[in-house]
Amino acid sequence: MARALTAYLDRNNVPDRKSLQKALDGLKLKITLDDGYAPFKSVSYLPCTFDGEDAGFDIRFQDVGGDLSPDLKAAVGDRDTIMAFRWGGDIREQACVMAVCTALARDFAAIILDPEGDKPISADDLFKKAKAAADSL
Repeated sequence: MARALTAYLDRNNVPDRKSLQKALDGLKLKITLDDGYAPFKSVSYLPCTFDGEDAGFDIRFQDVGGDLSPDLKAAVGDRDTIMAFRWGGDIREQACVMAVCTALARDFAAIILDPEGDKPISADDLFKKAKAAADSL
């Protein structure tokens, strides 16, 4: 699997740090976002902790462009904002991204797409991947 995921959201649903952390806490995976997370302002590496250990990922915000394929447009609907995630080889980083994307899908009506296709990944599948990564440590 590629080390990247894309979340499509309505601009008004992009969560602030407190709301996103609350959604992450509900997953019970011991992931904490850095206080530096700020919607539309965080544009590089975002530190996190996973069960007390350093982790994190790259995050970027952008507007959805008008050049979407018909299938992609059908998948994301009228969502106008992209949150793009990338991570390295550390399984803690993968767990953090999967958990954040699970929270975005469950609590903020995000559609999460794998860059290798234009089919959405369900919140349940994302959570299973986050849990599997967490359990492998």
